[in-house]
Amino acid sequence: MTTNVPAADSGGGHVRLRLDIAYDGTDFTGWAVQDGHRTVAGVLDEAFSTVFRVPVRLFAAGRTDSGVHASGQVAHVDVPAEALVQAYPRHTRPGEAEFLPLVRRLGRFLPADVRVREITRAPAGFDARFSALRRHYVYRLSSAPYGVDPDLARYVTAWPRPLDIAAMTEASRNLLGLHDFAAFCRHRAGATTIRDLQRLEWVRDGDMITAVVTADAFCWSMVRSLVGALLAVGEGRREPAWCATLLEADHRSSAFAAAPARGLTLAGVDYPPDGQLAARVAVTRDLRSI
Repeated sequence: MTTNVPAADSGGGHVRLRLDIAYDGTDFTGWAVQDGHRTVAGVLDEAFSTVFRVPVRLFAAGRTDSGVHASGQVAHVDVPAEALVQAYPRHTRPGEAEFLPLVRRLGRFLPADVRVREITRAPAGFDARFSALRRHYVYRLSSAPYGVDPDLARYVTAWPRPLDIAAMTEASRNLLGLHDFAAFCRHRAGATTIRDLQRLEWVRDGDMITAVVTADAFCWSMVRSLVGALLAVGEGRREPAWCATLLEADHRSSAFAAAPARGLTLAGVDYPPDGQLAARVAVTRDLRSI
């Protein structure tokens, strides 16, 4: 056995930890804490506060909506250094990751639909939300005539009508780049809707149709709205060029419906090298314009 060394103090008597998280969003009212509702952050805050015996709060890279899943969510939490020393197991097995015992311990406090997959020391300047370079989402649909296989039913949207993937791909190209995506976002006071959409691709594998969507950040309901508009193109109700005209709007469009939440999963978050984390925070916090 080797004696465990607590994580270094990140300032102010607290230690910042990076958390890699997965969850099934079906029975959660999104990520953010809401009074009277079961949320991912609420469940995790409670589990961490129980383990450390002091109230703590998690901050995520992406505040997913109600019913949305995650396989690659990233969050951080600041834990009082004294509480970490008291709660953290004193020994690790040779070759074990430093915080693996803590991961195991949290697993006993968390419900089956949310898992903390890994815990690491956060490097200086790391902020799960503001340090992020980009987020990756996938949206899955099934065009099978019977719907969705039962083992995938919570994560895939059934779409019984034919879809023209070539037309959807053409429309998607017109949306790439830095734009004001107000037509695709639910309004949030004080929040910008300017985003850099870096990837929007469609892949068909038999009856399974997957959209891969990447941007520097996403505003409220943006991915589901993009998918919903593109489904209108895929069904032939709109021409591919129509999606580009939506970028001229300054408010949420009522010309299409957002796709159902169950098909959407936050798949990953990218960060710059450790030495560039603080600089990235400054860029992210700067209010952008076109």
